[in-house]
Amino acid sequence: MGLIDEISRKRAELEGCSPGHDGREIALRDLAAALHDRFLKEGKSDDVDVAITLCRAALELHPSGHPDRSSSLRELAARLLDRYNSQGVVVDLEEAVTLGRAALALCPSGRSSRGASLDTLASGLWTRFTKEAAICDLNEAFELHRAALELRTSGHPDRSSSLLGLALCFSSRYDSEGVIADLEEAVKLGRATLELCPPGHSNRGMSFYHLASDLWKRFKRLAAVCDLDEAFELHRAALDLHVPGHTHRSLSLHGLSLCFSSRYDNQGAVADLEEAALELHRAALDLHPPGHPGRSSVLQGLALCFSSRYDNQGVVTDLKEAVELGRATLELCPPRHPSRGMSLYNLASDLWKRFKRLAAVCDLDEAFELHSAALDLHPPGHPGRSSVLHGLALCLSSRYDSHGAVADLEEAVKFGRAALEFHPPGHPSRGVFLYNLATDLLRRFQQLAAVCDLGEAFELHRLALDLRPPGHPDRSSSFHALALCFSSRYDNQGIIADLEEAVKFGRAALELCPPGHPSRGMSLYNLAFDLWKRFKRLATVCDLDEAFELHRAALDLHPPGHPHRSSSLNGVAHSFLSRYDIQGVVADLEEAVMFGHAAVELCPVGHPNRATYLYNLSC
Repeated sequence: MGLIDEISRKRAELEGCSPGHDGREIALRDLAAALHDRFLKEGKSDDVDVAITLCRAALELHPSGHPDRSSSLRELAARLLDRYNSQGVVVDLEEAVTLGRAALALCPSGRSSRGASLDTLASGLWTRFTKEAAICDLNEAFELHRAALELRTSGHPDRSSSLLGLALCFSSRYDSEGVIADLEEAVKLGRATLELCPPGHSNRGMSFYHLASDLWKRFKRLAAVCDLDEAFELHRAALDLHVPGHTHRSLSLHGLSLCFSSRYDNQGAVADLEEAALELHRAALDLHPPGHPGRSSVLQGLALCFSSRYDNQGVVTDLKEAVELGRATLELCPPRHPSRGMSLYNLASDLWKRFKRLAAVCDLDEAFELHSAALDLHPPGHPGRSSVLHGLALCLSSRYDSHGAVADLEEAVKFGRAALEFHPPGHPSRGVFLYNLATDLLRRFQQLAAVCDLGEAFELHRLALDLRPPGHPDRSSSFHALALCFSSRYDNQGIIADLEEAVKFGRAALELCPPGHPSRGMSLYNLAFDLWKRFKRLATVCDLDEAFELHRAALDLHPPGHPHRSSSLNGVAHSFLSRYDIQGVVADLEEAVMFGHAAVELCPVGHPNRATYLYNLSC
């Protein structure tokens, strides 16, 4: 019988049981159950609203002392949880917990319905923990789910529900405390749950989803690609069971989109990013309207996709969209929300990127403030701590570039080392952490001339390049960084072979930065400078001509306000001065002085490049 026919039949039965009829309370509960089934399959909010109204009517027929009162309390609590999970009305969650406690109080040990009452209250407490992060709720949910599992021995029809409830608790505790043993336990319990949910079982779709989610978390922590592959497979299976209209379809879309995003981060396939960003996340967001308790997670996932696409394509509107979505996410994650720390981190990261692109110091200041707040929410042992340390290192490094305070650079190296310790060989993000620490070590060498810093920068950049094979979106950055290392060693030791290597790597980097790429300006600038150095050493005029052309192209990409404009101005000044030296045209000297003055004006007292630019101008 179809759901519509079933509901029609139940409505007719209820209409035949007027108030006072002996069968009315059964008819009320039966119709509520049928509407609940349709709500799960089709997601119609009217169904859950009516089901709650019917459950309240049934409860009124079971006054204090009635033998079925606990069942009515439990059923009403469960329907209120359904509505909270769909619509996010907090009063529904609070009432569900209150009713769950009342139901359990009426189910002493030995009563057949005690397991169900334990399970319902535990679910409400776990749900409240995911919203408010009160650890006492999670601890009590653990205790209740364990008690329910003891009552649901092997072969019990509801054993899978208790196993799944415990898996969720372990997974949430991992999210909160970062203990890998909790995640392993969540995966183990998730597999046990799935074994008890064969094809056709009502919980099979959610068993797929939760196991896939925990495998994805384990991939993010341990970088075992087999976990990501299995998570993909399970999320696809869950999506097949969560057809359009199903109340859990949004969860499956979101979970699958995270897998695509992770595979993009791991392998650099742009098609994965496009599918995650443009299809799955948008589809999931449509199913999470304002007020939905899961909306913040989907907004955050969509922001990450826009941010990743900016990294790949350099379109600034994508970055602005990521910041806007990040702010919307943070607004939905107030203090004590379990996702607040990650929301702070992601928004801070995008603000830092925007500073790097548009040079608005307020973005850097806000990014630093948000990363600092995020670090407070990621204590030692938290799986996200390394990312926040890395974010702080990037902000400090950028502040050093902007203000020239060596203390900022020292702090950047310290935080970078701490972050790298969390990313051993095999971790999918190790290349990024190697690259950024190496970059700060090179900067410190350029400032303090400690050769050991240059040697370590070389080593780390080579390791990063090994992790970025042809086709990887960050390969150009590693080429560019190695070019800088060779160029710096040439400056220090004067070995021409190092300069030749710098030019070679610089050309390779520029080939991977076509027009529109966010790193094209700096690739042009650094290759131009190495060509100028080679001209100064070997007097090959074609090197000077090419350096001129590249410096002008870089200056066009570094407009007023851009953090690298002073460097480009200085590069153009160098080129004019060198051409004056070989050709004696006074106009070139005038141009060199003009561009040199412009470069110095952008470097206030204390800026790390001010002394160099003043010296160049005096020459």
